[in-house]
Amino acid sequence: MTGYKWEKISFKNSRNEELAGIFYTSGQKDAPTLIVCHGFTGSKEGGDKACRMAEYFSQAGYDTLLFDFAGNGESQGKFEDISLTGQIDDLKCAVDWCKKRDAGNIVTLGRSFGGTTVICHAAEDNRVVGVCTWAAAARLMELFTGFADDDPDDPEKVILAGDEGILYLKKTFFDDIQRYDVPQLASRIAPRSLLIIHGTKDDVVSPGDAQLIYSAAGNPKELIYIEGGDHQFESHSSKVWDISFNWLKSFTNT
Repeated sequence: MTGYKWEKISFKNSRNEELAGIFYTSGQKDAPTLIVCHGFTGSKEGGDKACRMAEYFSQAGYDTLLFDFAGNGESQGKFEDISLTGQIDDLKCAVDWCKKRDAGNIVTLGRSFGGTTVICHAAEDNRVVGVCTWAAAARLMELFTGFADDDPDDPEKVILAGDEGILYLKKTFFDDIQRYDVPQLASRIAPRSLLIIHGTKDDVVSPGDAQLIYSAAGNPKELIYIEGGDHQFESHSSKVWDISFNWLKSFTNT
């Protein structure tokens, strides 16, 4: 869409950490804005997929903010210090930044742990008019304890073993996620719209998590399973984009 351009931006969270972002903007005041939240160990660019998605969504009239959570990508902070509470705060500060730019309606979209984050954030922040999740986790302790072992060299840390290799987290991460009942928080999004997308072949986050979120949520809500879709939607990204795009159009200029 003519007039759109990429801008490198930054803003601070409440812990005074500088968060890195890129903003795809038309330069228009009151433009509806999509804030995209990456998954666990991810980054704002998503291997360039998120950037191409932002350009695609501009056809619906959306500006798009991509940013790195603290401890990820180009943002300040240590990965071992991440928490769901911290990510919710990061997202709140991203909304603050957009509002200072005179953004119109704000919609959040998150994948995996970023999807969990957008649900928990929207339960407390009514400035968000719609929420979309891709492969979001609802049963957090069950998910993360499945990858975790105690660190024999540091009793305050755990080791996570997965596709990303060996990662270290503070044990306080688990204390923190126990505070969040994700389906119950999803119930507080209504009457704002909630779109839940999940792959039937997701072997990281169970497709049953999507049903738990959907069952708890109020209307308007929609759950779409991508037949054969894995956790990354590797062979189904265009379909997921199309579904999300059509949902987004209902928020443009509302």
